[in-house]
Amino acid sequence: MKIVLQRKELEKKIKKAKNIFLMAHQDLDLDALGSSIGFYSILEKMGKNCYLIIDDKKHELGVSKILQELDGCIAIVEGEKVREHLYPRMSKNLLLILDTNKEDLVQNQEVLDYFDMEHRIVIDHHDKGTTSIPCALEIIDTEVSSTCEMVANMMELYRMEIDPYYSTLVLAGIVLDTNNFTLKTTEDTYYSAYFLANQGASPKKVQYLLKQDLKEYIERQKLMHDVLITNKTIAISKGSAYTIYRREDLAKIADTLLFFNDIDTTFVIGKISEKIVGISARSTGGLNVGEILSQFGGGGDEHGAAAKIETTSVNSVKERLLKILKDLEGE
Repeated sequence: MKIVLQRKELEKKIKKAKNIFLMAHQDLDLDALGSSIGFYSILEKMGKNCYLIIDDKKHELGVSKILQELDGCIAIVEGEKVREHLYPRMSKNLLLILDTNKEDLVQNQEVLDYFDMEHRIVIDHHDKGTTSIPCALEIIDTEVSSTCEMVANMMELYRMEIDPYYSTLVLAGIVLDTNNFTLKTTEDTYYSAYFLANQGASPKKVQYLLKQDLKEYIERQKLMHDVLITNKTIAISKGSAYTIYRREDLAKIADTLLFFNDIDTTFVIGKISEKIVGISARSTGGLNVGEILSQFGGGGDEHGAAAKIETTSVNSVKERLLKILKDLEGE
């Protein structure tokens, strides 16, 4: 576990800081939020002033539940307000970037300018890309299931008593990113879940956080009406050209399609705004979907990836994907 191996470097930077800011990727999910809050709880026990940066205006259901429950319990600031909370001596400020390593995916890119390279730390489990954030310390472990698994390792390492509620949030992130322990799950992942359960994490609460809205679920299933099976094992789903989907809708359908016989790789394409088409991809390891979607300017790893393309044509994105897959087949 890289975060354990790089513990001393991480500790050294944390000890020097007075104010520590945590920022994850846009469109928060349970891994991004769970790892942020889990690390926030560790830092608080170290006596640090912590701030969680969130600019998202809309949240998926599980994230929304957590933020409502934690209202007033943790310090949440918007990116434009960060400057007001910086410690007067700039060298005493530290930025932790969690669950992404790319500049264009963070909650607020302008926040990066408030911290020089020496005062940025990236903690992530996704492959690096062309827009990876320059920093003094990067702890990127593509072998782990989730950033929450990395944070669980830190919790155990410091032998801290973490509030059961926070442990539950970290467990929820692991459950989400492993698709209920069906993807990218190792014995270390199971051990992390066991450790969190011993800390009081509630599996029942995790399931509550993962519950979905019925109307949204029914709407999301329409994405499965147009599924193309190519190369016998790859499922490609295309949404309506007239419907705007949420990024998490695309991701959830990509997860669902993996449960069907013979399917080991999935791609789900749909408009996520009037001028942007999104792709979510999942794989059991047959194809490295992170490398494939990097050709669309996206990223991820061999098991999960996403991309946003500035275009209004869902069909053109699908055709481009099919060409990439055909070229790979010919290699």
